[in-house]
Amino acid sequence: MKFIREQIKLIRKKDPAIKSNIEVFLYPSFRALLYYKIAHYLYLKKHYFISRWLSERAKRKTGIEIHPGAKIGHNFFIDHGMGVVIGETAIIGNNVMLYHGVTLGGVAMTKGKRHPTILDNVTIGAHAQVLGNIIIGENATIGAGAVVTHDVLTNQTVVGIPAKNITKYSVKE
Repeated sequence: MKFIREQIKLIRKKDPAIKSNIEVFLYPSFRALLYYKIAHYLYLKKHYFISRWLSERAKRKTGIEIHPGAKIGHNFFIDHGMGVVIGETAIIGNNVMLYHGVTLGGVAMTKGKRHPTILDNVTIGAHAQVLGNIIIGENATIGAGAVVTHDVLTNQTVVGIPAKNITKYSVKE
C-alpha cells in the first residue's frame, strides 16, 4: 500500500529514534492516520456513524482524535501524538508537523467552517492551541503552548498566550 510506504519513509526521516521499518507500526500517529484514511473515505460516502465509530476507536487506541471530516494533505506527521485533536472542518496542507497535545479546534458552535486551515510546511509545537476559522500561512511556526486565534502569515513564527509574532525580518540590500 502506497500510504504505508510513504509513512515508513516519512517517519524514518522525522524521527531519529526509529531503528527499523517495522517499528512504524508501533507509532500512534501511523495507526491514527490509518484509521483516519478509512474513516475519511467513509465520511465522504456519507457513512457518518461508522466513520465516527472508527475515529473514536482510533482515539481510544492512540490518544489522537482526528474527525473523519477533516482534510489532511501528504507527508503529515504527528510526533508522539497523545492529546492531539483535529476538528471536523480543519484543513491541513502538505508537509505539516504537529507535536503532542496540539488542538486544531473551533470556537463557535455554528455550522460551516469553524476550524483552522493549516497551509504547507507548517510546524506546530507541543500543546499549542490553534482555534477558529483562521489560516496559518506556509512555512509558519507555532511555538509550544501558544494560543492562536488569528491568522498567521507565511514564514511567521508566533509564540505565547495570546500568540504574538516574533519573526525577525532582515532588510534586503
